[in-house]
Amino acid sequence: MKRGVNTNKSNKKINWPVLIISFISVAITAFIGSLFTSTEVNSVWYNSIKPSITPPSWVFPIAWTILYILVAFSIYYAWTSSKNIKQKKVIGILFAVNLYFNILWSIIYFGQQNIKLALIDAIFIWISIAVLIVNTYKLSKKSAYLLIPYLIWVSFAIILNYLSIY
Repeated sequence: MKRGVNTNKSNKKINWPVLIISFISVAITAFIGSLFTSTEVNSVWYNSIKPSITPPSWVFPIAWTILYILVAFSIYYAWTSSKNIKQKKVIGILFAVNLYFNILWSIIYFGQQNIKLALIDAIFIWISIAVLIVNTYKLSKKSAYLLIPYLIWVSFAIILNYLSIY
């Protein structure tokens, strides 16, 4: 081994601008979604359609906070593992699409109270997460693995959304 050369990847410097942008992107998504969600979770309308298997209201902000942190780190690891600008653009677009569908679900489900259209959007969220996992896995296994809890949670959310229709 050459003297002075660090071969330990865990000592790689943190790219602070990318990490900050990753967290800001996710925080904006969470904030916009919460504008439509927070006032409706205890509404008469929501309580009338809420499936019996729905967790208590306090579970959702905790779960989503954890998931959004994982997504932000996933963005960071995928972006910093991208070898060229084309990969960075693809990853940026894929995450942007996912976060867009994520915001849209809150608007459709709680804002417009259109639970059937929200179910379609939730399926798009699920597909976009699956596409992200496949694409980020090629760049950073860590990035892909961080998205698995998000995929599982959205799978459960799809079930809840479906049950709230029928």
